Amino acid sequence: MPNLSSAGNQLVHDLSQRHGVSTDAATHMLIAVYNGNGTMAQFSHPEFGGSGQWMRGGMTMVSDLFNSHLKSRVDNICSDISNSLANDQMFTPSGSFQSQSQGGGGSQGYNAQSQSTGGGQSSSSLFAPDPEANWWPQELGSPSATGSQNSTRYAYFAGANRLAVKTGGDVWVYDTLNHNIGGFSQQQSGGSSITFSSQFGTVNLASLPVVSRNGVAPSQAAPPEPSRSPEASPQSAPDVSTQQPPHGAPQPQATDQILETLEKLGGLLDKGYITQEEFAAKKADLLSRL
Repeated sequence: MPNLSSAGNQLVHDLSQRHGVSTDAATHMLIAVYNGNGTMAQFSHPEFGGSGQWMRGGMTMVSDLFNSHLKSRVDNICSDISNSLANDQMFTPSGSFQSQSQGGGGSQGYNAQSQSTGGGQSSSSLFAPDPEANWWPQELGSPSATGSQNSTRYAYFAGANRLAVKTGGDVWVYDTLNHNIGGFSQQQSGGSSITFSSQFGTVNLASLPVVSRNGVAPSQAAPPEPSRSPEASPQSAPDVSTQQPPHGAPQPQATDQILETLEKLGGLLDKGYITQEEFAAKKADLLSRL
C-alpha cells in the first residue's frame, strides 16, 4: 500500500470530515482512485457497502444496487479525489492492470482500461516516493502497465513480450508469447491462484514459459510444484491453479442488470466520457459474468 505524504494525510482528513467517513475509508478510496489513474476505481470497504466500481462521468456501481444515497456518497468522494489528483502538478498517470480480488477480505483493484507505452509507476505529491518503484529487471526497460495486489506486483512489457511478477521476495519473468495482456486476477481463498486476461480470454499464468527467476534462467528440469501460497516456498513459482470463488462470494449480476450497465457505458462512449479501449475492457468484464 502506498505511503501518504503530509499533503495526502491532509487530504484524507478533509475527505473524512467532508463526507462523514473514517480516515481508513477515505485512505482506501484515495488509493483506489489513484490506482485508477484518477478516472476510475475498484474498491472494497464496508463503509462503501463492500465491493464496487466508480468511473468519472457518472458510472457508479455498489453492492446495494438500489441504494441511491450510497451511490451518491461514493460518486462525491471519488469525484473530489479525482479533482485533487487532476490539480496535482506532480501527478503522472500510468498504464495499470485491471485486477479483482476473488477471495475474502478487502483489497483494491487496479484498472487497466487506459494502458500507456513506457508508463511505469504513477506519481503524486499525495504519496511518499516508493523505494521499490522500479523492482523489475532494468534491462526490460519501462513497462507498458503496472499493478499490484496484496504482496504481489506485476509489470507488463508489451514491446519485449515479457511479464514480470514479484511475489514472496522473488522476481519471476515470463515470456508472454502472443498474448496481449490486459489484466490479472488473484484469488486468495484456500490457496493462491493467479490468472491473466488477454485476447484469448482468461489464462493461467503457469501456461507462460519462465524466462528467469531473480535474474537466473530456469534449468531444463521440470519446474517445482506450485505452493498454496506465493510466500510459502521460495523454490516455487506462484500457484496458478484454477480456484472456485469462496462460499459467500458475490454472485454474478443478473443478465438484465449487466445489459443495462452496458447500455449506460455505450452512452458514456457516445458522449466521449470514456475511450473505446475503456469501453471494450469494461464490456469484456461484464460479459464474462453472464
